[in-house]
Amino acid sequence: MNNQNLPLRAAELRLETLRVFEARGFGHVGGAMSVVETLAVLYNGVMRVDPERPDWPERDRLVCSKGHAGPAVYAALAARGYFAKSLLKTLNRPGTTLPSHCDMNRTPGVDMTTGSLGQGVSTAVGLALGQKLRGFDARTYLIVGDGECDEGQVWEGLMLAAHKKLDNLIVFCDKNGQQLDGYVKDVLDTGDLAAKFASFGFFTQSVNGHDTAAIENAALAAVKEGAASHRPSMIVLNTKKGYGCTFAEDQEFNHHIAFTEEQMNGALAAARDKIAALAPAAGEVTA
Repeated sequence: MNNQNLPLRAAELRLETLRVFEARGFGHVGGAMSVVETLAVLYNGVMRVDPERPDWPERDRLVCSKGHAGPAVYAALAARGYFAKSLLKTLNRPGTTLPSHCDMNRTPGVDMTTGSLGQGVSTAVGLALGQKLRGFDARTYLIVGDGECDEGQVWEGLMLAAHKKLDNLIVFCDKNGQQLDGYVKDVLDTGDLAAKFASFGFFTQSVNGHDTAAIENAALAAVKEGAASHRPSMIVLNTKKGYGCTFAEDQEFNHHIAFTEEQMNGALAAARDKIAALAPAAGEVTA
């Protein structure tokens, strides 16, 4: 993947994610927007996957433990060809294959059902361990939220991952500073997450979570370090909740919100402008 194309892929993914919410009129906007760049990096060169074979046993796996970011995951999967983009408009409607939170039994390309915070860590550790036991040259990528790190299950899972030397586990912590009830520092301050993850035995990096080149470089460094030191990796993503959504990014309580048609039209226009600005630099032409 050419790094100069990743910002454009992220901008396109942000637009598609907004369209998912547009069709519903409300949703988990904040936490979906803050992981767009990470998903763009993972599904455009880092993860080894095959949309033609979504059940390929030796594929890399993604567990989005903060399952409320499902709409962004769905947009990423549709962009890679796991299913038609037209399905994105059916989010959380009767009979849909795209429920509000990720569900491996309903959505092609979703590797683990998530939404109950903290549990995704345990299942991702299990998947990574399973890959090791089967002798697969594959990795498990896990996305958790900083508010989610209030859950004790997160730390139990990470402790086991380090103990088992799961060098095929790469975790991204979306450190956007907010959660359902407000700011993390006010609800239950998690302190220096990077230092805590390192103390648990992880190779830890901290990057700008909206810089696709920094995310990609950190992921590649994690793979290299895992092979050398046989320990799991943690990449702390310094992000802004609601990033790139004009009506959400400056709201304190933007975890799950409703919006007006005018607000969404403004956000969509800003997203399209971003794509138009990035396309020439990437050597592409927008429609």
